[in-house]
Amino acid sequence: MRDAIAVFLASIPDGVAKSDGVALGEAIATKVLEARVNDGADAPDAYRPRTTPGVYVPTAITVASMWPNMKPFALTKGFQFRPNPPISLESKEWATDFNELKDYGGKTSTKRSAQQTETARFWLQVGAPAYHPFVRKLAVAKQMSVVDSARFMALVAVGLNDAYIAVFDAKYHYNFWRPITAIRNGDTDGNPATDRDATWQPIDNTPMHPEYPCAHCIQGGAVAGVVKAMLGTVDIPEIAMTRPTAPGVTHRWTNLTAFTDEVANARIWAGFHYRFSTRVGTDMGNQIGEQVVKTVMQPASIAATR
Repeated sequence: MRDAIAVFLASIPDGVAKSDGVALGEAIATKVLEARVNDGADAPDAYRPRTTPGVYVPTAITVASMWPNMKPFALTKGFQFRPNPPISLESKEWATDFNELKDYGGKTSTKRSAQQTETARFWLQVGAPAYHPFVRKLAVAKQMSVVDSARFMALVAVGLNDAYIAVFDAKYHYNFWRPITAIRNGDTDGNPATDRDATWQPIDNTPMHPEYPCAHCIQGGAVAGVVKAMLGTVDIPEIAMTRPTAPGVTHRWTNLTAFTDEVANARIWAGFHYRFSTRVGTDMGNQIGEQVVKTVMQPASIAATR
């Protein structure tokens, strides 16, 4: 990180403007770190696996089990946007979504097209690197000023952070089973329209946290929510992105709904999330993005009227 900063700063001519900018940035960073002391991010991972005495369960460590209790930036509490429970396993919708994922999300699926496989692998990249480059390119494409682009990027960062808190709150609250578990136990869910596939696997290793709702979807939804609230439209200049998880592939978007739909489909085609879970995640993200824009880092002219 320090090397990257040094390379970036070396491209800027020395002078008062540069030194003042560095000093301001360091001061802001210090204030942010001070404000986030004891926010819960470094709490121990104390997730308790569900089992009975003497019965084996997979022993890989879960991810982010402490995040539900982390202090948000813009939300009042991590559970502010907690969704309703997952759908009933006895419902027709469960059977429909189960079978869609079983057919299209398996590693050796014969129904998934080459384009769908490419999209699934494109979105195997996770976390900030999957989304921040998108909004950086959008800020450039919209020719935002330094101040506007800084606020824009900060709002997206807050939205993504709070979306993670919200989604992990829901995930660990409901503790819903992942597709690989459900499909390999399809004869136990009480639904006659689902069947067990004993050897089914997704495209890649399933993320180590509960399924519901879709985390990638809430992240994409949060980005879309911030952008829509700031720009007032779902249409955007063309943004092109590449991914290390899909070498040689470029994806392009001119519409935020198309962007979030692609994210949702990718997680189904990868074998990680059910259709109902992607819809819930995207909707949560949109709400969180809009909430962030409305409540934090308001422009001075707006804040002064409140």
